Amino acid sequence: MNRSMTVLAAALGLVLAVGTATVPAAAVTAPGAPTAQGYTPSAGIAANSAEEAGNKAFYEAVMKSARAKQAANPYLLTVAVTYDASQAPTFRSVISQSAQIWNSSVSNVQLRSGTNADFRYYEGNDSRGSYASTDGHGRGYVFLDYAQNRQYSSLRVTAHETGHVLGLPDHYSGPCSELMSGGGPGTSCTNPYPNTTERNRVNSLWVNGLATVG
Repeated sequence: MNRSMTVLAAALGLVLAVGTATVPAAAVTAPGAPTAQGYTPSAGIAANSAEEAGNKAFYEAVMKSARAKQAANPYLLTVAVTYDASQAPTFRSVISQSAQIWNSSVSNVQLRSGTNADFRYYEGNDSRGSYASTDGHGRGYVFLDYAQNRQYSSLRVTAHETGHVLGLPDHYSGPCSELMSGGGPGTSCTNPYPNTTERNRVNSLWVNGLATVG
């Protein structure tokens, strides 16, 4: 079995060079560098098949983890997905805001902060920018890149990457009103909210608790 980490190249738009701002002392390296270089398309370029496969793997890893904990409460219609932001202290407030946005946008799944996490957030510097990744063993993480979060709206970056946790793929050619268009619309786009289609898609993926997982 191939146990190499499957990378979801979920970076927002163009990957930017590290800026001149001071890197916080609390910077933490994500657990193990992905074995494949992340694909970060230019604005307007659609995600390729490898990226789509990576996104599916991340969603399934988080779903698998949530399902294991949900087994004790099989009749709950809303799935609680737990995240740990302790390794991304610089972005803790933004991560909380992102969770609130998603929790107010969808009803079949809710994000909760906790230690027994289904996925984690990390921060640091990476030439690929921000991305979501799965380790292939039922766990995943979101990496938030300092430079990219200075150039783009940090809340939009975080909400976008969290969208991958919930099963949404990139769609860089979409308008600013579409959260998963990421950096495609440019740095002036600051919308952190999923549109109606994206909200409906997430609710569909998580409908009736974990009934969508075989």
